[in-house]
Amino acid sequence: QVQLVESGGGLVQAGGSLRLSCAASGSTFRGKTMGWYRQAPGKWRELVAVISTDGSTNYADSVKDRFTISRDNAQNTMYLQMNSLKPEDTAVYYCNAVPVGVENYWGQGTQVTVSS
Repeated sequence: QVQLVESGGGLVQAGGSLRLSCAASGSTFRGKTMGWYRQAPGKWRELVAVISTDGSTNYADSVKDRFTISRDNAQNTMYLQMNSLKPEDTAVYYCNAVPVGVENYWGQGTQVTVSS
């Protein structure tokens, strides 16, 4: 059964920090490259951070040097530490496999709002 539960979002001032968490079912997480996606109002969903099973990471240019993705393979959990937040980071954040599975299942996401 696919399970993706995102948490940790909230309202923060520009320059602040938040830490997002993603709890996934084993079948969704184990042995898979995972990523954090975000979707701002009126925009397409975009992939902002990726972590492979060996821990190697990649980031979109827009979040590089500010966001850090990590995973705990024993707990089927993934995190996104977001520092130096900007108003343009405002979006609903989702976790999922990279690429997304054929069932195209998405969790409810977690809202991040950055005020200027």
